[in-house]
Amino acid sequence: MARKSAKLEVDLRLRLRAGEDIALGPGKVDLLDAIAATGSISAAARQLGMSYRRAWLLVETMNRSFPTPLVRAKTGGNSGGGAEVTPLGRAAAKAYRSLHKAAEQAVRRGLPKLKSALAKA
Repeated sequence: MARKSAKLEVDLRLRLRAGEDIALGPGKVDLLDAIAATGSISAAARQLGMSYRRAWLLVETMNRSFPTPLVRAKTGGNSGGGAEVTPLGRAAAKAYRSLHKAAEQAVRRGLPKLKSALAKA
């Protein structure tokens, strides 16, 4: 009995590890983007639908995984402080997105061979 051919899709989740920690991954890069846009960890967490505690723990993991922090707290003032993505944080997010795009392209180039092998199975 012939099997119906399923559509193959690529779902690549690139995670960069620093020891036991995931230093950077898709969710952490999204969080960096949201912090950069909002100037706040709590506002970024709300925007992404996560708790402040979860966002803070992700920031802590990123910060300890790199030689200098990716996110830095801003102190007080009229606006009550907030957070900013550091130059290293912006560079890390940009490099991650570039690496992810290259990895997806490489997987897509190899996908026809895999599809061919599956069709023969």
